[in-house]
Amino acid sequence: MSATHMNPADLMAPPVTRKIEQRALVVGLVFGVISVALAFFRPGEFFRGYLLAYMDWLGVTLGSMVILMIRHLTGGGWGTVIRRVLGAAMRCIPLMTLLFLPIPFALPRLYVWARPLDTVGDAHLREHLQDITKSYLSLHGFVVRAAIYLAIWNLLSFLLTKWSREQDLPGGRDNSARFKAVSGPGLILYAFTVSFAAIDWVMSIDPSWVSTIYGLLILIGQLLSAMCFAVVVERILVKYKPMSDWLRPDFVHDHGKWMLTFIMVWAYFSFSQWLIIWAGNLPEEISWYMRRLHGGWGSIGLFLVLFHFAVPFVILLSRSFKRNIGRLVWVAVGLLFMRWVDLLWIIEPNYSTTLTVTWSDVVVSIAMCGIWMWFFFRNLASMPLLSVNDADAKDVLEPAHG
Repeated sequence: MSATHMNPADLMAPPVTRKIEQRALVVGLVFGVISVALAFFRPGEFFRGYLLAYMDWLGVTLGSMVILMIRHLTGGGWGTVIRRVLGAAMRCIPLMTLLFLPIPFALPRLYVWARPLDTVGDAHLREHLQDITKSYLSLHGFVVRAAIYLAIWNLLSFLLTKWSREQDLPGGRDNSARFKAVSGPGLILYAFTVSFAAIDWVMSIDPSWVSTIYGLLILIGQLLSAMCFAVVVERILVKYKPMSDWLRPDFVHDHGKWMLTFIMVWAYFSFSQWLIIWAGNLPEEISWYMRRLHGGWGSIGLFLVLFHFAVPFVILLSRSFKRNIGRLVWVAVGLLFMRWVDLLWIIEPNYSTTLTVTWSDVVVSIAMCGIWMWFFFRNLASMPLLSVNDADAKDVLEPAHG
């Protein structure tokens, strides 16, 4: 059956998405109130937890936009069946723009370079900050660059969403050429902006340390988060029409292969960074790892090696496992949790030399998760799950041959 002959109501998300949307909002508001209390009584811990939660959910948002652009460039049923899921996540960029606003007001609590130089006890760091705060790290530069990153991401989301909505109109045009025209440059813009954002928002917490591969580590983590989230959502939707009619084992298999690819690339980037720094053995470089290998943080690093790479890697080598959405979703959920753990391991040791997980790390993450999920399912319910004028719609609607 062609999508053009289907009732538009039959292409909408099932009513269960509205229930999840309402429950997510309740969770977000309840934990949001607790987060506000923590902001008053423990502001330092709160903003550290806020930065952790923000980077976690920003990863799902931007990663979804990138996978969507890859799909527009390559085509195929694997991307068509989750296209509107990725689009709904991408349309959370305005929400993430709003949620970014508290961070500039918390710069002195988060970044040593934003504090008065006479409060920095380390003489070598103080001398280093005198130079770097004049050339790059400053409140004005931080805000201007953040505005540029967010503006570019919002522009890409706006264009992709606008043309996607046009495809749902009766007699709407096929915007495949437009999607490709913006997706190619969009991927390049994303790579640059997310790399600089990772430097500004996370790596500059320790301004004495640098890594040329750091931005790529954040980038690949975002892609992994997005694909895992898409698998979780399609597992929810596959119990209901219309997704139950569309999601075939070969599409699930493709999603599992994407997850396996992103896991291997993340491991490669992580090991490359460690190997280069270990081989150089320079004090200003190894300090970052020294903080994360002692005081209990080393156990988190080992946990990441096992459950962010080794275990899911071995599991996803199985073809039959990747074709079973009921099994694959558990790996996806586990990896979403491991993405949070990875960001915790990256951010928190800058503030605590011993293994520390604060209430704010957990509570603020749950609050932002609830708010984000509410906005996501609201977006998902606003558009059909399949565009009637998508050039690859037949790959989803027609049964597989052979």
